Amino acid sequence: MEALGIIPARFDSKRFPGKPLAKILNKPMIQWVYEGARKSKLLDKVLVATDDERIVSEVQNFGGEVLLTSPRHPSGTDRVAEVAQKFEVDYVVNIQGDEPLVHGRDIDRVLELMHSQPEVSVATLVTRFNNYEELHKSDTCKVVMDKDGHAIYFSRARIPYVAEEKNHSLDNYFKHVGLYFFTKERLLEFVNLPPSHLEQLERLEQLRFIENGIKVRVVKTQNVYFPVDRQQDIPIVEKYLKLREQSGC
Repeated sequence: MEALGIIPARFDSKRFPGKPLAKILNKPMIQWVYEGARKSKLLDKVLVATDDERIVSEVQNFGGEVLLTSPRHPSGTDRVAEVAQKFEVDYVVNIQGDEPLVHGRDIDRVLELMHSQPEVSVATLVTRFNNYEELHKSDTCKVVMDKDGHAIYFSRARIPYVAEEKNHSLDNYFKHVGLYFFTKERLLEFVNLPPSHLEQLERLEQLRFIENGIKVRVVKTQNVYFPVDRQQDIPIVEKYLKLREQSGC
């Protein structure tokens, strides 16, 4: 089994320009993501894919591997696909560049599942919400699954809707984590599909799978994830990183 981890990174984020280079505990965020992914035992290679020379320079400074890509990609997945085509691999993991809390063991768990169940061509991770404030943020993606662990729908809205107040609990909700696992064949097929209607409404790429009838296997993790969407998220992530260091995880 050959597996490639790719971290797409762009400088010009509308909500947070320069986000990959934002300092988190004195290290650029892209370095936290890279080092977390490198702890995977099943990824044969991890690299950053970017169209910005500033990010290239930063990754090279900390000793990471990076490739410069076309600046014309409409999404991070398209950037990942450009790089993936250069390698003979079975699996490609798209590791979002704003997930500094990524756990290498979680990557391995999903790759192990895909290798043992060849019918799974797309998979992703979910975790619990940390609090109700996070649940209500449109920046966070929620997901509901069927009884077999396949995604039914992804949304920025709070799903499922809970009709009775007595049933309100964070245990009813799952937060999507920004890691996407593909067979290489499925990834290249995905980027050749046109953007779907719901994908454009929600601005969530993963809905393209749902609308095209492609099953997305969902794997649960108990690890804490908190993506950096805005500048004010950094102190929260720093708190979690310090707690992780104290616990030795």
